[in-house]
This record gives sequence, structure tokens and C-alpha cells, in this order.
Amino acid sequence: MLGLNGTQFQPDTLQLTGIPGMQMGQAWVALVFCILYLISIVGNLSILTLVVRETALHQPMYYFLSMLSLNDLGVSFSTLPTVLATFCFNYRHVGFNACLVQMFFIHTFSFMESGILLAMSFDRFVAICDPLHYATVLTNSRILAIGLGILAKSFATLFPFPFLVKRLPFCKGNVLHHSYCLHPDLMKVACGDIRINNIYGLFVVTFTYGIDSTFILLSYALILRTVLAIASRDQRLKALNTCISHICAVLAFYVPIIAVSMIHRFWKSTPPVVHVMMSNVYLFVPPMLNPIIYSVKTKEIRRGMLKVFYKSQS
Repeated sequence: MLGLNGTQFQPDTLQLTGIPGMQMGQAWVALVFCILYLISIVGNLSILTLVVRETALHQPMYYFLSMLSLNDLGVSFSTLPTVLATFCFNYRHVGFNACLVQMFFIHTFSFMESGILLAMSFDRFVAICDPLHYATVLTNSRILAIGLGILAKSFATLFPFPFLVKRLPFCKGNVLHHSYCLHPDLMKVACGDIRINNIYGLFVVTFTYGIDSTFILLSYALILRTVLAIASRDQRLKALNTCISHICAVLAFYVPIIAVSMIHRFWKSTPPVVHVMMSNVYLFVPPMLNPIIYSVKTKEIRRGMLKVFYKSQS
């Protein structure tokens, strides 16, 4: 579709949508989202503060955990403006360019999380399979290089997306199906040739989630082989126990992704509310669960939090 000046038509604003069929319960939905944001922001800020303050936590494992917490804050703050505007203030419009910026940051932080989880699996692999060289392999400079590499990879692979979307005309309306902007959602209202967007989107997903998940599985296969070779049952359990938090974080991240993909691929007739709810789970649950998982399952984190609590009480 062409505008009056002969250029491709793009709406000035896009209309966001809440949760289909729950218009009467907007106040309760807003309360749930506020609670999720509060837990996520407070929990991840607490992890970051704790790692910075406690010298006992200045170790590779906790540096990677800090990256995960910082990234989860990025995910939360990327969606927060439009979600709160939609559910708390019933303001459902977002500027087209602002939508593209939000889309870029949501997807970038999501892909970064996959890379950080891979780095954390490498940390567990070195700690269990080659503990004598743990300190020499995972030096501070290498950890910094890994973090910058994850950031550069995610930024570079996602950078073309806003430009690929901006070149398209939008002639199928301006109503999106979520309370935030996602690339697949924008493709549903775009017209013209979207094959490049779909092919590049599939490439990015495969290049990121596919490769990262494969190497995570490979690292745990090697970890399991090493652990099973340990003669003592107590030592085997102790080694595996150090991986429980990371395994839970991986499951919290990848299970919703797999569920969303399966529903989108094989159950297209599923009511729209199911698609929206699964997308919300994918974006909101991992940032909320990760600080809880590590606080409950990691003794050093619990000890540090109790230490800070008792200091504040005294």
C-alpha cells in the first residue's frame, strides 16, 4: 500500500492488546503483572548488589549469575512501559518507531539470556570436569570477554530486524496481539514480501537457540559422564547439586520457548488467549524465577542474603 506521497504506508501508531477475553478482569491482570515485575526487579537487583558487596561471591559462577540478573532486568524494563500503560492506564497506543525499538531490545535480551545460560553451563563443565584448572581457565579477563562476546553477538544478529520491518508496508491494520512489540506479531499486520524477515528470523533462532541449547546439552552429557566416574556416591551428589540451580534456570527459559513454538507450529487453531499467555510466560516467568531459584538452591547466596538482613536489623 502506498501513502499520498508515494511512499510505503506505515502507521504513526500501533494499537496494543491486553489478554483476549479478560477485559472485565483488567484490574486483576494489572495486579498480577505488577507483582511479577516487583519480584523480578527486586530479586535481580538483590542478586547484583549481593555479588558486588560480598567478596566471597567474587567467583566466576557468581559473575555469570550477575550477567543473568542484569539481563533479566533488561527483559523486564523492555516490556514494562507498554505493559503498565496497557493494563494499568488503559493506554494502548505506541509509536511505530518506539515499537521497533522495544522489539529490538526484547529480542536482544532474550537471545542474550540463551548465551549467558550457555556460558554458565561452560562454567559448570570446567568446575566439575577440570577443577584443577578452573581458576586459570575462567579468569576475570576471559569472563569479561565472554560477556562482551554474548552482547556483541546478540546485538549484531538482531540489529537488522528493525530495518527489515521498517521497509514493509502495513496494510492489514495496526492492531497487535500483545501488550508489547514482537517481530512475529508485526509480521501478522505487515503486507508485501515478508520472506526475507521470516528466513532471517528462522536463521537467528537456529543460530542462537539451536546452537546454544545443543552445546548446553553437550556440556551436561560430559558433566554426567564425569560424575558417574566418581566412586563416592556422596561426591557424585555434591557435584550434581552444584548444577541444580542452572538446570532449573535452563528449563525455566527453554520450556516456554518450546511450548510457544509447538503451539504456533502444530496448534494454530488454539484460541488467541493461549498464544498470548504462553508469550507472557516466556517473557515474564524466567526473570522472576531465576533469583528465586538461585536464592533457594545456592547456599552462598542464601548465606549472603541472611548476612545482609542481619546487618540491616542490627
